[in-house]
Parts: sequence; structure tokens; C-alpha cells
Amino acid sequence: MSRILEDLILHITPDKFFIESLSEQQVLLVIDRISHEINLQPNGGQIPPIASRKPIHGILGVITLISGPYLIVVTKKVRQGSVCGGEVWRILETEIISYSRAEHHLTTTQLEANRKYTAMMQQVLSTPYFYFSYTHDITHSRQRLDSLGSREFYQRSLFDRSDKRFVWNKHLLQPFLANPKLHSYALPVIHGFVSVNPFAISGHRFSWSIVSRRSTERVGTRLMVRGIDANGYVANFVETEQIIEAGSDITSYVQTRGSIPLFWQQRPNLKYKPPPTLEPNQAHADAFRKHFNDQVPLYGRQVIVNLVDQKKAEGRLEASLKSITKQVNNQEVYYEAFDFHKECSKMRWDRLSILMDRLAQYEEQFEYFHSRNGTALKRQTGVFRTNCIDCLDRTNVVQSMLARRNLQAVLVNLGILPDNARIENQMAVEQMFKTVWADHADMISIQYTGTGALKTDFTRTGARTKMGLLEDGRRSVIRYFKNNFSDGFRQDSMDLFVGNFVVSPTEGVTHESPVLRENKDKRYLALPIALALSLSMLALSLFLPAQYSTEILLSILFWTAMLCVSVSVILKNGPDYVDQPKLNQH
Repeated sequence: MSRILEDLILHITPDKFFIESLSEQQVLLVIDRISHEINLQPNGGQIPPIASRKPIHGILGVITLISGPYLIVVTKKVRQGSVCGGEVWRILETEIISYSRAEHHLTTTQLEANRKYTAMMQQVLSTPYFYFSYTHDITHSRQRLDSLGSREFYQRSLFDRSDKRFVWNKHLLQPFLANPKLHSYALPVIHGFVSVNPFAISGHRFSWSIVSRRSTERVGTRLMVRGIDANGYVANFVETEQIIEAGSDITSYVQTRGSIPLFWQQRPNLKYKPPPTLEPNQAHADAFRKHFNDQVPLYGRQVIVNLVDQKKAEGRLEASLKSITKQVNNQEVYYEAFDFHKECSKMRWDRLSILMDRLAQYEEQFEYFHSRNGTALKRQTGVFRTNCIDCLDRTNVVQSMLARRNLQAVLVNLGILPDNARIENQMAVEQMFKTVWADHADMISIQYTGTGALKTDFTRTGARTKMGLLEDGRRSVIRYFKNNFSDGFRQDSMDLFVGNFVVSPTEGVTHESPVLRENKDKRYLALPIALALSLSMLALSLFLPAQYSTEILLSILFWTAMLCVSVSVILKNGPDYVDQPKLNQH
């Protein structure tokens, strides 16, 4: 029951999908494309010879769009490595297969809406990276598995016993869950980052792994989803676990990141950096309390490591979070603010040691999880919950430094490193550590913002460089364009994928399809046209004439004025030009 079938063949006929397992050949999973029923049948040779045949590596689930249900399957995978005895795989390619054989019953409007919904599903599935295991629960940390791991727990299916916060296809798998016999086909996947790396130091072999799990509970893109909701869920919540395996010893060190747990927003409006604003008349303390009432039982004591600027708009958020933390007065929650940009300005990144020294007292108290031969020797009693504004760039730098200190402590404790040795002097380990944590930063950033992380030159090299600053500038420009002009579609895609929005089959007939909703006010089209025209004419006036006459100079002044007016009016009405989500209000 606890194992997912992996060696599958999908047979497709006009009326049915037959899914055959090469290891369980006595039964077939049969999906009726007309009635939509899913059941197991004895394999009695009912697959007709005309059926097309496709090897698949797992079933992600079923999504219902306007034309009907679609089956989503994994068609390519790559082995990521072995974590605590279980093989972890990364999804390379998927396929979305319609139950319906034709779409003649749909109107033109419905066809267009259905096409957009399908593109949304493909958008999420193509975002790196999704991971899974057929035998191993990768949704739980080692410590949670040790706490939950009774015989009854391990007899349950992988989906049943998974941590649903991190199962990205839990909505898609609903049609398979009513019948427990179908659970061996229900493949839970996480979204985030996994890296598995074997090492040897002085003849001591060990494996070092990073597993990051992104939560689905307040899923969204960078500027569309910020802060907390009424349930206490925060944007961009990620659990990151560092696992070290050496012989029968397994250690685990967990950190979390998540948006500032207050009601605030930073909606895109065409400005390069719209100021974050605290939402008035909201029950900030109640939501904060709910958030940590969930977090403390899961992770133990919490240290909020707040890396935002302590001036201007970010400073107001920092002051509010500090005040709410004091007001709620949860004895299990501590607050540590560090103005990252001010302290590390002019490339003084050595000043991060100030923060590390302040956090050392907590790190010593919290420890880490350690088991030997399946018996827990010590447990982690608290976590660092790190945030900056995005919970990406600054956050990843600090998390990597905390992880390095844990790696150092574990390797000394296990006798792999002498007491006086340093990780920094083990060149192979040191270089891989930097590379993996920089890759980790890029992946979590791509998933949230659409681009790689900033400040990864420090993570990769241990120093801030001028080339790193130039690369950060390039990525910042790309972030700006994506956050303003494509994140509405990405936000809708995530909401559809995780089940925050359910498609009505009567869209386009009984009511308007929200995915086709457009701003029909023509005046908003005139300004971009005026801007493009002004820019073109100004360029022609500047570069084409062999000499500048009075008429040419007047033309340059006129088109410059037109350009300035167009830009000014567009920025004043910035939100009207942003790609806004259409499916849900955020």
C-alpha cells in the first residue's frame, strides 16, 4: 500500500485509458473517457490491439476544464539521488491528455478559454522543479517522520501519510483518493529544490542533501501575493532541510522562510519598486497568532530573523512586526532584526558575522535531529524563520550561513572532521556547498519571481563582486518586466493548478469566462501607442538629420514633451497596464 507503482504503460483507445503496471500485471487501472469512472479491473486481455501504447512514470492526477477532464502523466524523469534509502526523482516532462476525443460541442469562446486553461497547466508543470519518490516520503522532515512513524503510519499510502502543505498535486489526485485501492497510482509531488551529494573526507564517506519544500497554502507570485491571510498562512513559505547521512547516522537540520506575517501588499503598478504597504483595519495580531500557533507545534521555538531595511516603507513593516511580536507575547517566539542592506553596504559582507554571533545562542539551544540505527539521539527544538521582503535573496544568504555552521558541527560530532578542522579548508565540500546553495537560491527565486536570485555571487564565491552586481542588475530588470507584464497569468496558473479556482463547464455559455476577461476601455490603448510613436519620432529627429535646423530642434522638443507626458500618465494609471490575475482576487 505504501509504494507507488512506477513501471507503467498507458494504453489509449477512443473510449478508455488502460494503465498497466509491469510489476502488477494481474490488474489494470481503467479510466472511462465517457463516464469518467476510474476503477481497477482484473487484467483479462481487454486492451484492444488498436490501442496506442505510451510508457509513463507516474500519474499526477486529473484536472477538469471546459472540454472535460484531462489526465496528467509523467513522461520523462531523471534520478536526483538517494535520500535515507529512498530514490528521489525529478520530473523532466509531462503530458496533459484530454478525455474528450473532440471539441465540437464547444463554442469559439469556450475553445479559446479552454486553450488558455490548458496553457496555464503547462505553465506550472514547466516551472522547475517537481520531485517525487515511489517509496520514500519526501514531504516530511526526518524528525517528523521519526515522531509519526508508527507501524500503522507506514502501512498507509504515500499520499495518505504525506504532509499536505507540500503536496502540489493534492487537488489533481482527488479522483483517485476515494478508493484506497487506487492510492498506489496516486503519485504525490513536491515543488522546490532537491540536491544529493556524496563526499569523502579522510576516508570517511557521507552524503549531504538539501530538500526544500514550497507550501501550497498561500501560493502565488512575487508581487501578487504577499504577507499573511486570515488563516495564518503566509506567502512564499518554504521548509528547507539539510540532511547528512554517514553509515547508520542520519542528521537533519530544518529552517523555514516565509513572508512577513502581517497583512501587507506591494501590488505592481509599473514603478520599478512599488512601496510595500501595511493594510489598515486588519486583525494583524490575530493572523500573526494563528501563524505561530501552527508553526510552534510543527517546528518548536521560532526565531523571526527579519532582514528588511529599517527605514522608509520596509522600515514601517519592520516596526509593525516588532510591535505585533511584542503585543502577542508568545514565549516560544523570539525576534531578531538585522538591517541587511545597511549593515552590508559597500560590500562589507563580513558584517554578517554580527548577525551570526547574535543567532549562535539560539542555534546551540535548538540543536538538530540525529538518529543512529533508527533511534533518535537528539531532536531539533526550534527553527530560524528567516524573511526579507521577498524571502529570497537576503534570506538565502543567511540560511546558507546557518546551514554551513550546522554542517561544520555535525561533521565534527560524527568524527568526520577533527575538532580544529574547518569546512572552508575541505575544498571539494566547500565548493559544492556554495554551488548547491546558490542553485537553491536560483530555483526558489525562479518559482516565485520568474528569475534567478540576486546576491548569489556571495553564495557561490564567499565574496560580493562587481560582476555579481551587474548580473543582479540584469536579473532585476527581467524581474520588473515579468512581475508587471506576465505574473497575472502565472498567478492564475498556480491558482488553477492547486485548486484555488475550479473551472465551470458552462463558462462561455451561462456566464462570461473569467480567463478571457479583458480591459475593454480603449483609452488605455491610446497611451502606449502615443508612447511608442513619441519614442520613434524622437529617435528619428535625433539620429536622421545631417544637421539640426530650427524645425528639427522644435520637433525634438515636441516629441520629448509628448514622451514625458505619455510616461507620466501611464505611470499615474500604472495598475491598469499591469497583467492582473483574472481568476481570483488577491
